[in-house]
Amino acid sequence: MSKSNGFFGEFKKFITRGNVLDMAIGVIIGAGFSAIVNSLVKDIFNPIIGVLTGGQDFSALKIILKPAVGDAAEVAIRYGLFINAIVNFLLIAFFLFLVVKAFNNFKDIAEELTAKKECEAAAQPVAPPKKAEDVVLLEEIRDLLKVKKS
Repeated sequence: MSKSNGFFGEFKKFITRGNVLDMAIGVIIGAGFSAIVNSLVKDIFNPIIGVLTGGQDFSALKIILKPAVGDAAEVAIRYGLFINAIVNFLLIAFFLFLVVKAFNNFKDIAEELTAKKECEAAAQPVAPPKKAEDVVLLEEIRDLLKVKKS
């Protein structure tokens, strides 16, 4: 087996694993979720923060190091965009925390219900097993001998 065949064989094995598909789906859903949170920050939180900071566009906050001259663009530290990124991250982390917390609560409730059903099933009286015919016959003989001795 050549090295390239081994490499591609390993790649094929990696790519066909089930968890790779799960990971891809997670990344796609995460990108969609990120777009929602970005819109939440940009369209809802930034205007509120802008009002609190005197009507200034929060994302436009920057420190100009060198102003634009002619065709040369300005050089600036855009700390407003950086703060937006931090707010986005914190919101995504918070919402994911809420989702995981809700999932764990549902999981705990399901485990409690399962345990409760198992306890109820264990608490129900179980009919004694049916005795074998020879045991029943021997018990009858024993009982007759007791009566005869008395």
